[in-house]
Amino acid sequence: MSIHNILWQVNGALFDTYPALTYSFSKALSEMGFSVALNVIDGLVRQSLDDSVDILSGRFKLDPQLLLHKFIESYRSISPASQMPFPGVHDICEFIQRNGGANLALTDTGVEFASRLLETHQFSGWIAGTLFMKNGDASQTDPSLLCAVLDQYSLNPGETLLIVTRGLDVQAGRMAGIRTCLYGRAETNFAADLQIEKYSQLLRLLAGEEGKG
Repeated sequence: MSIHNILWQVNGALFDTYPALTYSFSKALSEMGFSVALNVIDGLVRQSLDDSVDILSGRFKLDPQLLLHKFIESYRSISPASQMPFPGVHDICEFIQRNGGANLALTDTGVEFASRLLETHQFSGWIAGTLFMKNGDASQTDPSLLCAVLDQYSLNPGETLLIVTRGLDVQAGRMAGIRTCLYGRAETNFAADLQIEKYSQLLRLLAGEEGKG
């Protein structure tokens, strides 16, 4: 497959944000007088922010907007410098841009937080755009939103790779006609075009394609 553009899932695929997100929900709940095992919260944030708010607020009969507010307060206090990019993503973003392609960042925690991460870790020059893909009624699991991204940036879906950590996002990418890459060890019923645990694997593939051109 020939890849010219990459759509990056900010949380979990581009940056290692899950520990910070997990801590932020744990702190928010603690301030409201409740506690949940960290591994349970981690599992929820790996699904989505909206799922985390809905499930946790429902479990303890909390106001979901108040829980979200306290979560955002807590997460805003965590330094972006502590949420590192995964090894190898710099090299891939640089490679894509050098070869005339586009890197786009997709986030469900808001453009503000994604922008802080991108600026802190010096990605801003490599990212052509940052898009808020809200979960729920409008999410990365909705292929129409991915199609809108393709149209907005005039990207050929057959030359675009979506890098995510969840099977549902793989399904959405495939429905939108986009190549898909599942990063990490997640098990899913939705087969991605690629599944990698290290970005050096993807860079070798991309470099090999360039050589064939």
